[in-house]
Amino acid sequence: MLRLLRLLTWRDLILIFMCLCLIVAQVWLSLKLPDYMATITRLVQTPHSAMRDILYAGGMMMLCTLGIFVITFITGFFVAKTSSGLAMRLRRRVFDKTMSFSIGEMNKFSTASLITRTTNDITQIQMFFMMALKIGIRAPIMAVWAALKMYDKGWEWTAVTGIFVVVLLMMIGTIYALAIPKFTIVQKQTDNLNRVTRENLAGIRVVHAYNAEAYQERKFGRANDKLTKTSLFTHRLMSVAEPGTQFLLTGLILAIYLVGAYIINGAPDAARLGLFSDMIVFSSYATQVIASFMILTFILLFLSRATVSARRINQVLDAPINIIDGTVRHGNAPSGTIEFRDVCFRYPDASADTLHNISFIARPGETVAIIGATGSGKSTLVNLVPRFYDVTSGAILVDGVDVRNYTQRALRNRLGYASQRAVMFRGTVTSNVAYGDNGRRRATREMVRRAVKIAQAKNFVEKMDGKYNAKIAQGGTNLSGGQRQRLSIARAVCRAPEIYIFDDTFSALDYKTDRALRAELRRNTGGATTLLVAQRVGTIMNADQILVLENGRIVGRGTHDELMKSCPIYIEIAKSQLGNGGE
Repeated sequence: MLRLLRLLTWRDLILIFMCLCLIVAQVWLSLKLPDYMATITRLVQTPHSAMRDILYAGGMMMLCTLGIFVITFITGFFVAKTSSGLAMRLRRRVFDKTMSFSIGEMNKFSTASLITRTTNDITQIQMFFMMALKIGIRAPIMAVWAALKMYDKGWEWTAVTGIFVVVLLMMIGTIYALAIPKFTIVQKQTDNLNRVTRENLAGIRVVHAYNAEAYQERKFGRANDKLTKTSLFTHRLMSVAEPGTQFLLTGLILAIYLVGAYIINGAPDAARLGLFSDMIVFSSYATQVIASFMILTFILLFLSRATVSARRINQVLDAPINIIDGTVRHGNAPSGTIEFRDVCFRYPDASADTLHNISFIARPGETVAIIGATGSGKSTLVNLVPRFYDVTSGAILVDGVDVRNYTQRALRNRLGYASQRAVMFRGTVTSNVAYGDNGRRRATREMVRRAVKIAQAKNFVEKMDGKYNAKIAQGGTNLSGGQRQRLSIARAVCRAPEIYIFDDTFSALDYKTDRALRAELRRNTGGATTLLVAQRVGTIMNADQILVLENGRIVGRGTHDELMKSCPIYIEIAKSQLGNGGE
């Protein structure tokens, strides 16, 4: 928790200091009220007391109450500003760190957990920080100051108050010990509920298609019930604190009055009025002490939950980054050259390599296609070029430089990447096609239109309401699979990169559109190098070089004609798709 407080700025520290001063003033005014109450009690019971003195004491009580109100309002304003600023910086830090994660780190935490940590966990810290500043600082100051003021009022009353404080501390300690483990479980179960919800919403079409609503409801219900039961346990624990403290507070006041009755009855007549006044003042101070401990009870409970959240946030901030930025910005070889040198790759925590000794060169202007059975490592191979993962052994060179030596921005600005699953962001056609940074060159309207035309998306885009300013829903849910793929390809084309990476990006296109799109790419991509992953032989027949993968190994390479003579696996794929001997 203390580590996260380092994000406080000097301005925040000044506001906190001002809050501390205001709280001290608030405590002083609060502790003046019993003194004025004692004065009024003494004046009322003293014969021939002047009314103006009683009214003066009452007026001072009203002024103190007004001062407490004003100070509380100003303190609340400062506290809200400080806690909201801390939460904002925390969210930014966690989000920025998440953006630097490779796919491996993302899988380690899970998307659902990272969302919970960025939202719910930071909210828990914000709430604790707000309560700690607003009433947490006030409570110990009030308790100590009130205890000092009532110390000389009578050792009997002090002893009774001490006994009740010890009982209260024992109750708080028990609740605190039981609550901490449960708060950890609550956050994990919140992660799980988030995961189940995301899974259900992302796959809603499949859920409907298979009439699996009841199954998903039961699945959600189990996760929801677990979270509810654990939350109920923690809330029941917390619910014991307030009535328990109120019970002790009422018992303390009765005990003070009972002891006071014995003391007053045994005192001389002349001293009884002073003792009665002291009893009134002492009971007010004792109430403040117990109330302060009650506040500390809630602060400690919030602290226990905020501590769990802080630990989870620090896990994200402290997570090691596997993809380390290099320093090189410019290559040595002709632009667009890609070379794989004896590359092996193993996924984190996997028992065996996914890719084995991959070596090939793709020169500027060439198209290198990768084909193979599902699970053969095609997507893994091309995902190593933009460093979504780093190779386990061997090296990948772009323009003659190991990709690990480039800055990630410089490397990725060379690439036009279209993923296997076309990703659309909420916005417009233009914002999706012109997405990203390519050396801070902003895409013009003409560049967007040209890219859309090359990607064979012009016809459907210009029929949309708003055309290039047409709204795109989150995830592109208002588009078909083929439309999303074409806009994803247009996004890559719009960058005019040195290297294109198409990871099975043509799978949702019909053969006519596929053929027309590839023809446009050949005419308009200039001397760019293309890595093309595909399942269809028709998509890759005209590639300059075709790599056939099986179980992460290259088992054939060459042109279509060469492979039809030398590679049994390729021949089998071609015959199954093309017929007539694969011609």
